Amino acid sequence: MKVLVVTNMYPTEEKPSFGTFVREQVESLRKEGVHVDVLFVDGGKSTLNYLWAFPRLWARLLTHRYDLIHAHYVFSGIIARGQFIDPVVLTHHGSQVFQGWQAPICRMVTPFMDRAIVVSPEMREKMGNNTVEVIPCGIDFDLFKPMPREQAREELNLPQDKKLVLWAGEYWRPIKRFDIVQKSVDLLREKDPDAELVLVGKKPLHVVPKYMNACDVLLLVSDGEGSPMVIKEAMACNLPIVSVPAGDVPEVIEGTEGCYLCSQDPQDVAEKLELALKWSKRTNGRAKIGHMEIGAISRRIISLYEELLQEKRRRGLGRLMFWQRKPEECS
Repeated sequence: MKVLVVTNMYPTEEKPSFGTFVREQVESLRKEGVHVDVLFVDGGKSTLNYLWAFPRLWARLLTHRYDLIHAHYVFSGIIARGQFIDPVVLTHHGSQVFQGWQAPICRMVTPFMDRAIVVSPEMREKMGNNTVEVIPCGIDFDLFKPMPREQAREELNLPQDKKLVLWAGEYWRPIKRFDIVQKSVDLLREKDPDAELVLVGKKPLHVVPKYMNACDVLLLVSDGEGSPMVIKEAMACNLPIVSVPAGDVPEVIEGTEGCYLCSQDPQDVAEKLELALKWSKRTNGRAKIGHMEIGAISRRIISLYEELLQEKRRRGLGRLMFWQRKPEECS
């Protein structure tokens, strides 16, 4: 099977954390035997790259043969649907499908795809489209795994005697609500001066597990999420979590001792952080998300590919049989 991935998010030397989940999925599909090429749009560097991507796509299709195209994010989907030679699978990754100016575009574009994937049941529900598949991005359990906290802190040069609250992500994006993070940690420090915030952004993926093992709790307070990778990564490292109920977070952490849901009220966040720090142990999160291991997720995606290609073959065979019928059979 040969697949072309079209994406506007993919890690680069300048942005090593940009779209790591797309690259991880690509690499996992390759391990499962799928031939995958990547067409990186890089729309963040220049909006003109979205327009330039159309001739780049056509040139690729004229010189290579693919069974299907898998696009990540809506504008990559529009680019991929700029042809009808190959079927298109589109994955929506975030809350843009139901909030913000991209939401109506997502709803308009999705029916033109041969298959559409969302990464959480909330996304499907808020889109109002029951035909989309729910397949979250998988976690590399070989990368995200528990290690001794003292060792991780020593390698990262973090203090051994502090209670560390981890916040990982793009703090400059308003939707991530870093303002709430700062207020909440300030309130926490009024009760517990040993608490400190550890901010991790723009780091290569292989460094992130060390921070998760070095810290005492992960915090997430975004306005909206799809299926936040950082939550599943923390679960794989058995790190306690305090999070708003965004995306599939409630389902992922449900029943996990040491993990707490909170509102966006800084006082409530601070109280839940205090509870997590008093827990002072690791969780059993890794055992709870075994079904989200990246290989298992890739096999689900491959099954979707195979189903789509079988459907395409049936349609092609049906058209062929129609044109081969004798005139009297058509009357």
